[in-house]
Amino acid sequence: MVKNIDNLALFSKFIKLCAGRIGQPINISNLANDTGISPNTATAWLSILETSYIIHFVQPYHKNYNKRLIKSPKLFFYDCGVACSLLGIEKADQLINFHMIGNLFENMVVNELMKFNTNQAKMSNLYFWQNRNRKEVDIIIDRPGKSIPIEIKSGSTMSSNYFNNLKYWKSLTEEDTSAYVVYGGEKNMQIGNDALISWKNLDNLFEEI
Repeated sequence: MVKNIDNLALFSKFIKLCAGRIGQPINISNLANDTGISPNTATAWLSILETSYIIHFVQPYHKNYNKRLIKSPKLFFYDCGVACSLLGIEKADQLINFHMIGNLFENMVVNELMKFNTNQAKMSNLYFWQNRNRKEVDIIIDRPGKSIPIEIKSGSTMSSNYFNNLKYWKSLTEEDTSAYVVYGGEKNMQIGNDALISWKNLDNLFEEI
C-alpha cells in the first residue's frame, strides 16, 4: 500500500528537487533540508517514488578498490520526459544549453542499459564507482569474472579526456577489460582496446556487454 501524502505542495517541491539531483549520489539530509521536511519523511517519500516506478537508483560498486568511496546510490528517473517537465523544459531545443544536459543524457543511457538487461531477462548488474576525490566511472557492468566500465558524455565531439577516469579505474583494478565511452556524437571509434560509441549506436555496445 502506498503511503498517503499529507502535504501535496511539499511533495511536489520534493519531486522537483529530486529531478535536480539526477545522476548524483543522493544525500538524504541535504534533500530533506532543501524541501523543508525531516530526513525520515524524505526517505519515506523516496520509497514511494521508487515503488511507483518514478525513480530508480544505481548502487555504488561493491568491490573495495579504495576505502574512501562514495556509498550513497545515484538517483535516476524512469521517464526522462517526466524529469524534463519537472525541470521546466518544454521544448527539445531548450536542452542544448541547459545546465543539466549531461545529467539527463546520462539518465537516458542508463535507462537504455536497464531496458537491455530487462529484455535479456538478466538481473540488474549496473553500478557506479566514485571516490571522495571525485574520480568517477558512470556505470560499471558487473559480470561473472569481469567488470565493464562505461563513461557517459553528452558532448558531440571526441575528447581524449573522456577516457581519463576509465584509465584511472583500470589502474586500480588491474583488470584486463575493455572500457567504453557513450557520447553525444555520431561516429563510433576504436581506441586500442577501448571504444567510443555514439548514443545512436547503443546496439554496438550491447553486442559487447
